[in-house]
Order: sequence, then structure tokens, then C-alpha cells
Amino acid sequence: MISRLNRRGFVGTAAATVVAGPLSLSGFVERPNAMTETVAQTVSDATGVRSFQVNFSDADLDDLRKRIKATRWPDRETVKDDSQGVPLEMLQGLAAYWATDYDWRKCEAKLDALPMFTTTIDGLDIQFIHVKSKHANALPLIVTHGWPGSIIEQLKIIEPLTNPTAHGGSAADAFHIIIPSIPGYGFSGKPTSPNWGTDTTARAWAVLMQRLGYTDYVAQGGDLGSVVTTLMAKQAPPGLLGINTSLPATVPPAIAKSLSCGDPPPATLSPDEKQAYEQLQLLYGKQFAYAAFMHTRPQTLYGLADSPVGLAGWLLDHGDGWGQPAAAVVSAVAGHTVDGHSAGALTRDDVLDNITLYWLTNTGVSAARSYWLNKTSPFNAANVSLPTSAIVFPGEIYLAPRSWTELAFHKLIYYSRASAGGHFAAWEQPQVFSEEVRAGFRPLRK
Repeated sequence: MISRLNRRGFVGTAAATVVAGPLSLSGFVERPNAMTETVAQTVSDATGVRSFQVNFSDADLDDLRKRIKATRWPDRETVKDDSQGVPLEMLQGLAAYWATDYDWRKCEAKLDALPMFTTTIDGLDIQFIHVKSKHANALPLIVTHGWPGSIIEQLKIIEPLTNPTAHGGSAADAFHIIIPSIPGYGFSGKPTSPNWGTDTTARAWAVLMQRLGYTDYVAQGGDLGSVVTTLMAKQAPPGLLGINTSLPATVPPAIAKSLSCGDPPPATLSPDEKQAYEQLQLLYGKQFAYAAFMHTRPQTLYGLADSPVGLAGWLLDHGDGWGQPAAAVVSAVAGHTVDGHSAGALTRDDVLDNITLYWLTNTGVSAARSYWLNKTSPFNAANVSLPTSAIVFPGEIYLAPRSWTELAFHKLIYYSRASAGGHFAAWEQPQVFSEEVRAGFRPLRK
């Protein structure tokens, strides 16, 4: 029983097996008029790829604004900082803008300007963006988002990766880019059985790449996307040349055991290793309650489907307040740099685009359920033999030391401490992110 456990110990133990997870098995059914598909092949062709566009109704948007304005607000927090959660004043300010001046149609137009598709894999509709580079010999790249993200998180990296010559790179750095919505997120189908975990999603991505005609390709991911991408590497499907992870799973078994026991940092750790250990202590001890809840009781989060403001509060709170990894998001919402953490390229509208997508697709609970489905630690040493490049962004949850990374990824072809960016690096620092991804995969190009 939880009541017999030390609360911090419970959160830490749950956190060690959490942080992301996938899903699958059913079509998108919640708002049947919200979007349209143009069938490119016969409906009976189960392996067909269908073009896809977004078109939510005015009634959906009117209902959203009405619900925001009708929010029954709680009393103000009893402290002057963020230690009790998302401050009332901050969320009320965001909600006022959301209900009046925010324009979802701008995001919808950006999405519909991209080549988007759906295909059915193992009975589940998978939606994805697929942009081909104009450059010869471009390398196919599948990029996977995390929680509380979506395909919106990766929109700013499409141009720098597919058209590098216009963004400081060379034609030899070009990628064809595929960005799928994880099952239960965005426009992909929602699982109706507990059989789809991150391992199943990893296998589905290999099927997707094969279906698109790619015989050689690479994969990249952060947060939950890193779990999926790392599992792809462990499964080593034909054609997968290597991976890039921006949240490398590197914690050695002995260190993971010490962390689970609440021990102080071992005296033998190097400065980088000690820093990582202390960051993980903070994460497990104080910042992972939200993940532990989704890992154990996601269905109880009914408010995410009924209250836009409740959904926004849940997606904004990473248990870290003004600190990392949500620092850039907080600064974007505030409209100015908070506690020295710049929003970078991230804006308030970007944040609301993502939250609004969760609302309109009613995926707050299904995305949370992905944590329940996930059985793979995002932090414990991955034991991967496929060629791997790792990017460590300065604002990430923990800064994976090179020593641990080399032990966890046996063919480490690239390791970099990026100059800027955090947990949402593709969103915050798309140029830096793109430069690092290009560099990370150069050793694999023919």
C-alpha cells in the first residue's frame, strides 16, 4: 500500500520506471468532423498511406473559449513562489489570452501547409508529417516527440534539416524528415487495449519507414521519443543505421541502485558524474510526482478531458517550477526571461498551439496513459550496440556524463555538450538542435 511507503521513496521508485510510453489500436473517433482525410489509395488497402488535413469546426473552438471563460478558479497558492505548482496569476493570464486573442487557425494553417498522412499499422491509425528534401542523397530521419509534446514540438526543425543550405549547413547534411504522432497523442489513434507499449511503437516506426520505401534510415528522439528511439536501436530492424538521442539513458546499474536507496553520491564519482547523480536525486525526490501518477493512475485524470485550464495546468507543470526542464516554457508564457532561462525561439502561441492540440483531440488522458504502458526506464543504461550519437543540452533533466554514455551505448559515434537548449531543445533552439543532429549523423553518411 502506498500509505506504508515513504512518499519520496515511492515517487523515486515509480519515476525510475516511468517518463514516457506509447500506445495503439483504434482510430481517431472523438470528434469525427474535426479533420478530414483524402484517401490516396483504396480504403480496403490496409497498408495504404492516406493524405491528411486538419479542419476543426468553429463549434469546437467556440466550445473551447466558452469552457475557458467558465473556469471555476481555486484560491491562490499560500506561498510567494512556485513550490505548490503553477501559480494562479500565471495561469489566469494565459487563460485570458487563450480565450480572447489566441488564434488556433494559424497553427492549423501551418500544419496543413505540410505534407501530412495517416496509415494503419497493427489496427491503429498513425498520423505523420513527411517532408522530403530537394537535395540528392538526403538521409531519411524519423523524429519522435515526447510528453507533454506533440508533432508541434518539431515544426521548427523541418526547414533546417530538409533544407540545410538555407540554414548554415551543406547539401550533404540534408534529411528527408518523418515526424509521427505517438499513439494516443495528437492525430494518431488511441489504444483500446494495454498491448501497445514503447516497444510496440518502436516496431511500428520500423514498419512505417519500410512502408514509405526507405531501406536505410536513422532515428532521433528526446523524452518519450528517446525511449522509443533507443528501443528501435535495441530491436535493430533492417535498415536502421543508427540513432541520435537528446536524453540518453546512461545510468549504470550500481548508480541506479544507489539512487533508488536514497544514498548520497558515491565518493568515486567524477565531477560530471556527481552533478548527474545530484540532478537525478532532485528529479526522483521532488520533481516526478506527476509522472508517478500517470504511471500508476492515468485514468483518474478526468479533468484533462473536461477543463481546458485543468489540462493547461497539468501540461505546464513538470514539478520544477521556474527551473529546468520547463524553464523555457515558463519564460515563453510569461513573455520575458524568468530566472535567467530564456525562451529562445519558443513563444506563448507555440505553447498554446500544443495545449490546444491536446484539447481538440481529447488526448490528455490517452497521452498520460502512455506512461502506464511504458516499461522502459528513460534513464537506466540502455545497453545499445547500434551506432549512436548523443546530445546533452545544458537545460536537460540531467546532464549525461560522457563516461556513462560510452558504457551504455557501445558504438558511440558522437557526443556533444550543446551550447544552448533544454528538455524541449527542438522547440527552444531549433538552429542549435539541427546543427547537432547534422553533426551526430555525419559519420553514418555514405
